[in-house]
Amino acid sequence: MKSVIFFLVVSTLSGNIWAQTTVNSRPETIALRETSHSFGRIPQGKPVTHVFEVTNTGKEPVVLENVQASCGCTTPEWSRDPIAPGTTSKITVGYNAASEGSFEKSITIFYNKGQMKMLTIKGEVWKTPDQPAPKNTSIAIFKNLN
Repeated sequence: MKSVIFFLVVSTLSGNIWAQTTVNSRPETIALRETSHSFGRIPQGKPVTHVFEVTNTGKEPVVLENVQASCGCTTPEWSRDPIAPGTTSKITVGYNAASEGSFEKSITIFYNKGQMKMLTIKGEVWKTPDQPAPKNTSIAIFKNLN
């Protein structure tokens, strides 16, 4: 009985490993200059953007089928035109800094009928004051001294 259970476990693990290697055996055809960007501290209510560069490292044109953000506050824009071998295209990712606090958002690039790569943006949105700074009365005092 132990040998039958052992055989089933080994068979299952072997099948999973084989399935993973066949799915991932396609060669990578795009390279990203960077996969993550930190905006640092940004003021609330000020949208920000960053441009990610994608290079076709393959021998055939590549089409970015979809670029999908993890939430509606992040908006990717990209060209639907094929990327020729050896050339670069851009993905512009915008973030709407409406909510105060830290954020980390993922963007998934879908290409070559089933392949994908991930991008990440992060930062911290700080709350802007509700009203302008108070008037500085010290300036009037210095003007009267002259």
